[in-house]
Amino acid sequence: MVPGEENQLVPKEIENAAEEPRVLCIIQDITNSKTVNERITLNLPASTPLRKLFEDVANKVGYINGTFDLVWGNGINTADMAPLDHTSDKSLLDANFEPGKKNFLHLTDKDGEQPQIMLEDSSAGDDSAHDRFIGPLPREGSVGSTSDYVSQSYSYSSILNKSETGYVGLVNQAMTCYLNSLLQTLFMTPEFRNALYKWEFEESEEDPVTSIPYQLQRLFVLLQTSKKRAIETTDVTRSFGWDSSEAWQQHDVQELCRVMFDALEQKWKQTEQADLINELYQGKLKDYVRCLECGYEGWRIDTYLDIPLVIRPYGSSQAFASVEEALHAFIQPEILDGPNQYFCERCKKKCDARKGLRFLHFPYLLTLQLKRFDFDYTTMHRIKLNDRMTFPEELDMSTFIDVEDEKSPQTESCTDSGAENEGSCHSDQMSNDFSNDDGVDEGICLESNSGTEKISKPGLEKNSLIYELFSVMVHSGSAAGGHYYACIKSFSDDQWYSFNDQHVSRITQEDIKKTHGGSSGSRGYYSSAFASSTNAYMLIYRLKDPTRNAKFLEVDEYPEHIKNLVQRERELEEQEKRQREIERNTCKIKLFCLHPVKQVMMENKLEVHKDKTLKEAVEIAYKMMDLEEVIPVDCCRLVKYDEFHDYLERSYEGEEDTPMGLLLGGVKSTYMFDLLLETRKPDQVFQSYKPGEVMVKVHVVDLKAESVAAPITVRAYLNQTITEFKQLISKAIHLPAETMRIVLERCYNDLRLLTVPSKTLKAEGFFRSNKVFVESSESLDYQMAFTDSHLWKLLDRHANTIRLFVLLPEQSPGSYSKRTAYQKAGGDSGNVDDDCERVKGPVGNLKSVEAILEESTEKLKSLSLQQQQDGDNGDSSKSTETSDFENIESPLNERDSSTSVDNRELEQHLQTSDPENFQSEERSDSDVNNDRSTSSVDSDILSSSHSSDTLCNADNAQIPLANGLDTHSITSSRRTKSNEGKKETWDTAEEDSGTDSEYDESGKSRGEIQYMYFKAEPYAADEGSGEGHKWLMVHVDKRITLAAFKQHLEPFVGVLSSHFKVFRVYASNQEFESVRLNETLSSFSDDNKITIRLGRALKKGEYRVKVYQLLVNEQEPCKFLLDAVFAKGMTVQQSKEELVPQLREQCGLELSIDRFRLRKKTWKNPGTVFLDYHIYEEDINISSNWEVFLEVLDGVEKMKSMSQLAVLSRRWRPSEMKLDPFQEVVLESSSVDELREKLCEISGIPLDDIEFAKGRGTFPCDISVLDIHQDLDWNPKVSTLNVWPLYICDDGAVIFYRDKTEELMELTDEQRNELMKKESSRLQKTGHRVTYSPRKEKALKIYLDGAPNKDLTQD
Repeated sequence: MVPGEENQLVPKEIENAAEEPRVLCIIQDITNSKTVNERITLNLPASTPLRKLFEDVANKVGYINGTFDLVWGNGINTADMAPLDHTSDKSLLDANFEPGKKNFLHLTDKDGEQPQIMLEDSSAGDDSAHDRFIGPLPREGSVGSTSDYVSQSYSYSSILNKSETGYVGLVNQAMTCYLNSLLQTLFMTPEFRNALYKWEFEESEEDPVTSIPYQLQRLFVLLQTSKKRAIETTDVTRSFGWDSSEAWQQHDVQELCRVMFDALEQKWKQTEQADLINELYQGKLKDYVRCLECGYEGWRIDTYLDIPLVIRPYGSSQAFASVEEALHAFIQPEILDGPNQYFCERCKKKCDARKGLRFLHFPYLLTLQLKRFDFDYTTMHRIKLNDRMTFPEELDMSTFIDVEDEKSPQTESCTDSGAENEGSCHSDQMSNDFSNDDGVDEGICLESNSGTEKISKPGLEKNSLIYELFSVMVHSGSAAGGHYYACIKSFSDDQWYSFNDQHVSRITQEDIKKTHGGSSGSRGYYSSAFASSTNAYMLIYRLKDPTRNAKFLEVDEYPEHIKNLVQRERELEEQEKRQREIERNTCKIKLFCLHPVKQVMMENKLEVHKDKTLKEAVEIAYKMMDLEEVIPVDCCRLVKYDEFHDYLERSYEGEEDTPMGLLLGGVKSTYMFDLLLETRKPDQVFQSYKPGEVMVKVHVVDLKAESVAAPITVRAYLNQTITEFKQLISKAIHLPAETMRIVLERCYNDLRLLTVPSKTLKAEGFFRSNKVFVESSESLDYQMAFTDSHLWKLLDRHANTIRLFVLLPEQSPGSYSKRTAYQKAGGDSGNVDDDCERVKGPVGNLKSVEAILEESTEKLKSLSLQQQQDGDNGDSSKSTETSDFENIESPLNERDSSTSVDNRELEQHLQTSDPENFQSEERSDSDVNNDRSTSSVDSDILSSSHSSDTLCNADNAQIPLANGLDTHSITSSRRTKSNEGKKETWDTAEEDSGTDSEYDESGKSRGEIQYMYFKAEPYAADEGSGEGHKWLMVHVDKRITLAAFKQHLEPFVGVLSSHFKVFRVYASNQEFESVRLNETLSSFSDDNKITIRLGRALKKGEYRVKVYQLLVNEQEPCKFLLDAVFAKGMTVQQSKEELVPQLREQCGLELSIDRFRLRKKTWKNPGTVFLDYHIYEEDINISSNWEVFLEVLDGVEKMKSMSQLAVLSRRWRPSEMKLDPFQEVVLESSSVDELREKLCEISGIPLDDIEFAKGRGTFPCDISVLDIHQDLDWNPKVSTLNVWPLYICDDGAVIFYRDKTEELMELTDEQRNELMKKESSRLQKTGHRVTYSPRKEKALKIYLDGAPNKDLTQD
């Protein structure tokens, strides 16, 4: 816009075309949350100097020029970008501003300091600014924040920048606002800060990283001296022993205060600061009970660090109006009468009594916690009470001190009993402790020096108990979560500031009143529901006592060690500042290099200062790519490169001394191009790359050798004709242009023959980077249609051929002898062509590869015709599985076989999809694309060969599928099976019918169409593959089906394709088993790895099943046995018969069929018992990689029908504190009475004395013996087991039972602790928790040794 026009946001049109071009600058101020959404627009002449731009921006936004930076803003993080020079006379045009376009700039902090605002009065330049502090406002959009506090009336004009307030904020690590609020409060407490500074850290005695006081010292020094807007607290939290996960835990600020004070006391033992926390924050009160008949009083002294004040009395809908009311309620006594009467030691009987609390001593720093978090017993949820509670700026506590009690003779002769409550005094807790402690009834005689000195002058204490408020910790949000910040009054200038994480601002007394809570208007009974969720949570007052009130230490008053610390921190900050300056002037760009020896493209990030020359940058890149031992540095150069298109944009001849900043167009956070470190041989010369050229990679094709050579790079222009382009290529590769055919690959498998000589490269579709194939032989192949030519077929094969690395089984039976025989027969021990391998005649009769291909093609055509004549079913052409592979298994014995036998064998093996063999092969996952013809190349490319693969890890342990579906497809309850409709079927013959058929839709033989290129050779793998493992490097057409691919691998594996499995290896050694024989390898890519495992491949309708042994009374109840194969239509009895020999051979288990059962397995939970007559897929749903339990029986199987129910019972013996082993109980119905009778029968407990409960969690439902007696839901009032809360509808439920007349063993504290350790150890091993707790929050802990406590008993 035109300078001076404040409101015009759209630049004026340039009326005169000859006028000087103008630059449109759009500036976004990102220094604070208020201005981040606002933009300033300037439309300046292109000749405007940069310093004038800064002046205009400063006038627009109201900042002092020189206190802010301008950096390029392109929607990306600008932290790493160098700012513009505000003193430069360089014009906007020379500074890379673009006329006629929008130039986006970000206005940012300068050197980490907030911009200074131009104020009309002179107070802006006050030198005492560093002595003033500010406090943060609630963040916009913070949890639970409402307009009551951050409202329109809360003017953002009151937010001052850091340099004016002098205070530094704290960065919120994630959810550490509660920590920041407390730290700022402690920093603003003169007595605490001064005492902390006086403590000296001894590095010889402790690690500074784990020293909490030292890290607090460092933090306070930084808060006082840093020039940054905000500093990190990570060093402090690291000294707590916290890791990064703790930053994501929400905690209560009062809880943190308690834990931190305790940690400081532990660290300060045997130092001058040992009693600092108690001296500043600890008060005393008396917990008493007085008999109303004789006047005898029993009491004890408790200490506290904070006073918890109830917002709303229990059972009341009306909150206390003020802190004073809540304090009076806190000390209000209650009468113990009726059933709650107190046993008086003097009266020797139960009497009415008065029970209450009395304050004896108030601390110097008084902390009040407003208990806004409560529990709603109606909704059974935690709630936050947002009721209004006022608190005064000055609080007179003299009305709450117990003067009469201090003067009483009994008190004079007694003092505190030492019964402390960890610095807290909850009245309800004290009441319970008192009533349960027999010793508190007695008046305890105490020493005369503890409390008497402080209470001997009650008049003086009473007159001096005026407290002034200086910190309000505010919570904004709900009981589920929210945000903390602190409003703190500085004792230096009596000004209130808001400390909201990194934001610090000045606030007024009116803003403090808004933290009282409640709503602005009266809403009666529902006032809390409509109240603001932003309100005070903790208040800290300081005693007004001129003799004790301290001021912050001046710099010259600092102890020597603090002066040294300040100096170290300043030097460190200056070093960081210099490093940031270097970072801002460092160009960071992607660097690539094709290793001249390994021929592998390497990638790195080049970081070079903008003033470094191109020659120096080459040396840096040269060392970065580790080329010192490979080639000399003068054989390297940097060129502009586009990695996405693999395009060399330009070279930099003659610019070796040009700074990198100029070459790269300045320091930017991201570049639209990359750099390539190009290398050459010593006898070569670098080619010059000019802008505007296109790069062409030329592959020379040899039709006779059927090879495609590595590419040669040629530079061309888009306006060149095809004829000129041929001449250019002819010079580069020394082939005649007259017979040259050029094929352009525009995209994958899109081949275009360039036939029009006068057409330009641009018209043919050339782009920045191109790939062409060139053939210049004198064969007659060029006379054929391109798609029928040998050249097209060769290129098509080349485009679809991928390289795979195949790991063969560790012990492949016979594979070595067979492979050796094939290699010798072919006369080549290195490269083995699969088609040669399959001809097993005498060596003298071997033919060339081309001859075999031609012969096999002719035979396939004749075979196709013969099969079509035999009929659609193709029965006459089918061969059995045995005969089909029998010759492969014994190749060494067949050398004298006749030629006709060899030909027939070749015909059989080139049929890669024999209908009988491969339709019966494995189909263990559902076929999603049943209607797709696998003989179609296009559809194969679009298919996904692992769309239904099963994820396994290396040790065959099952991994949950990514989509979260349960891999167990068994019915959830056999009791409800009769009500089910048609069940879901994963793999059935009906689904698979036709997908592996012999012919495709066009009627052509699939054996003919599916002949695909395959070539394998031994490969020396990297280290770590293990001994005995052999690798193959396979070049194969990815349109080949899995069935054909497995057949090609047979000679190398040494067994039939139906006896090994193919696993695709992914990152982290995860493996998918590829099982769908009719799908292609189109989803595989170059250098993918495949693992071959021995084992029978599945046939149609078969499923691989993992069998685990169920050991109900073992520590680990689930033990893997073996992999088995179950088939659709098979009965459980038949599967057990097949398992018997496998169990004997593989597991050493000698079992008879009637002495074990199979049952459903859901993770570790045993479920439905499968009866012998059950049929898989009819009665039992089964899926791929299914899991099943095998359970060995002690006697004859009792489960005979579906109506029975098998539960696992376990007796709890409370008098012995132990659990008996599991016993199975078989019920004929779901009756609770029958269950009781069965339990009575096996235990001998009288029927009326039996109590039972259902176990919780997963099998074996472990629970601590310390918790089982009271935590379980014993003796539920139900008549049947299949209703709530039991809901036992299937086999495998766990039932605990006990004798209700049996008393619980009484344990001493020592016995309980010992038992707790044993139970903790036992349950940790089984993966169960020691106790049941609904609490989800992680407990707040500070670890004094800098690491988490390893005590297993703590949760």
